[in-house]
Amino acid sequence: MGRINWTEIEFILQGLSEYPRAEKFLFVMCLVMYLVILLGNGTLIILTLLDPRLHTPMYFFLGNLSFLDIWYTSSFIPSMLIHFLSEKKTISFTRCVVQMSVSYTMGSTECVLLAVMAYDRYVAICNPLRYPIIMGKALCIQMAALSWGLGFLNSLTETVLAMRLPFCGKNVINHFVCEILAFVKLACTDISLNEIIIMLGNVIFLFSPLLLICISYIFILSTVLRINSAEGRKKAFSTCSAHMTVVIVFYGTILFMYMKPKSKDSAFDKLIALFYGIVTPMLNPVIYSLRNTEVHGAMRKLMSGHWFWRK
Repeated sequence: MGRINWTEIEFILQGLSEYPRAEKFLFVMCLVMYLVILLGNGTLIILTLLDPRLHTPMYFFLGNLSFLDIWYTSSFIPSMLIHFLSEKKTISFTRCVVQMSVSYTMGSTECVLLAVMAYDRYVAICNPLRYPIIMGKALCIQMAALSWGLGFLNSLTETVLAMRLPFCGKNVINHFVCEILAFVKLACTDISLNEIIIMLGNVIFLFSPLLLICISYIFILSTVLRINSAEGRKKAFSTCSAHMTVVIVFYGTILFMYMKPKSKDSAFDKLIALFYGIVTPMLNPVIYSLRNTEVHGAMRKLMSGHWFWRK
C-alpha cells in the first residue's frame, strides 16, 4: 500500500477493549484520582502564590512541579475517560500528536526539574549562609526555564522524527494514549533510528538527572553526618525528605517499567504505564504536605479565608 495522509484518518486506541468491565472500573478509579490530582496540585499552587512564607526557591520549584503534573495528566486523562465509556475509541491525528508531544514534554521536564530541586536542597543544607545569595530569584527563574526548555526540545525532536515516518494503513495503537513508541511502531519502514533517538533521550533525561540527584544527596548526607546534635541532623533531613520520597516514587516506578521482564499479557504492561502516569502526580502534593508545618499553616489560612477577608 502507498503512503497515507494521516491527517485525514483517525487512530484507534485499543486500551483494554477486550476487558469492558475492567474499563468501567478504571473509569471510576481514574476519575477519582484525576480529581485528587487537580485538587492537590491546584491547592499547592494557590498556597505558594498567596503565602509570603512560601515565597522561597523550594516552593517556587514545587509550584512548577504541581503545574507540570496538572498539564501532564490533563493531556491524556480526560480523553481516556471518554474512551473507557464509549464504543468508538478513536482520536484524530492532530489530537494524537498534541497529546504525545505535551505528555513527553512534561515527562522530560519533570526529570530535569527534580534534579534542579535536588541542587536547591544541596545549597540549602551544605551552604546555608550563602543560600539566599546563591538561590536568588533570577537563578531560580533561569533554572525553571531551562527545565521547561530542555523538556520541550526533547519532545519536539522526537515528535517531529515520528511524524516524518511513512505509514501504510495500520492505525491501531496498542495503548490507552498516544504513546510515542507505540506510535512509531505503526510505520511501514525501519524505525531503528527512532528507537535509538528515543532510547538516547530516555538515557539523557532519566539517568543524567538521576546521577546529579545522587551526587547532590551524597554531599548532603556527608554534611548532615558532620552535624553534632541529633536534633540538627533530624531538622536537616526533614528539609529534603519530601523531595527524596518524590524521587524514589518517580524513578522507582520508571525503573520498574523498563527493567521488569516483558509480560506475556500486554494488558499488564499498559496498566503499569497507567499507574506511572496517574499515581505519581497524585502522590506529589500529598508527600510535600505531610508533616510540613509551613504548608499546614498556609492551608489553615486558606481555609479560614485569611487572604480573602483581610483588609
